[in-house]
Amino acid sequence: MTQMTTLAGTALSSLMFGTMQYGGKADAAASDAMYAQCRAAGFNAFDTAFLYTGGQSETILGRQIASERDQVFVATKAAYDRPATRANLIESVDTSRKRMGLEVIDLLYLHRFDDATPLDETIGALAQLQAGGAVRYLGVSNFAAWQVMKAQALAAAHGTRIDAIQPMYSLVKRQAEVELLPMAQAEQIAVFPYSPLGGGLLTGKYVSGGSGRLTEDSRYAARYAPGWMHDAARGLADLADARGAAPETLAVAWAARHPGVTGPIVSASAPEQLGVSLAAAGFEIDDALYAAVSALSPAPPPATDRIEEQ
Repeated sequence: MTQMTTLAGTALSSLMFGTMQYGGKADAAASDAMYAQCRAAGFNAFDTAFLYTGGQSETILGRQIASERDQVFVATKAAYDRPATRANLIESVDTSRKRMGLEVIDLLYLHRFDDATPLDETIGALAQLQAGGAVRYLGVSNFAAWQVMKAQALAAAHGTRIDAIQPMYSLVKRQAEVELLPMAQAEQIAVFPYSPLGGGLLTGKYVSGGSGRLTEDSRYAARYAPGWMHDAARGLADLADARGAAPETLAVAWAARHPGVTGPIVSASAPEQLGVSLAAAGFEIDDALYAAVSALSPAPPPATDRIEEQ
């Protein structure tokens, strides 16, 4: 697997902090407090994107890291509100670098697959940006396994490789287990999954009638609508309570334990929410507990239809 490091040569921390809420639900004060919280706890990897909060996420993160650039690892995603052409990618990366005050972006992802632009043009642009020193590592987010491998083959033709992927992965979203995670293990690709808390469902707050993304955003409401997902959230909360842990801690630790996962991306909109997710880094989840948590949700069927041979 690609061994990613900060500019100072330090290995990445076991969790990455996602700054999607910077400049949105998290104002400047909350954003600064969460960044300080991560750094005090020893975490050095941060994830953002060109489109997060209209660019404020990148801008705020850039200000935060200015005094310790060599000690932190920064990943961002290229704009996907336009075709992934060479010109658009170069412009997107230039804008991101300016917002964050960076000469080099540590990890640049394609935010999603663009079937309207020849992938060879897109990968060629990434290779050009890398060769020119604008980015260190290349990644893809929200790609299917076949799309990752197609990108990998084209990257090889351009003298580079896809170093990382960023899929959705949690106890209630396990599709990545079928092909993406085994592929990443076989191909030595780092995996930084997002939404290990299932859009907030696995925090347990909705079990007691709380509000949040799932009640305020129709996309998240649809994504986590099935009743079995809510049953799994209740079961997770019970297992966590029995072990004196927060459900968030157990949910993140469960996602992190898969051998194909490099480090989950955790996020929050306030410091008091973040601590329980960061605690997953030191939470021991043994085989029995892992099996008990896994049993709360259905494992996805194998990629082949020959189930009787599995």
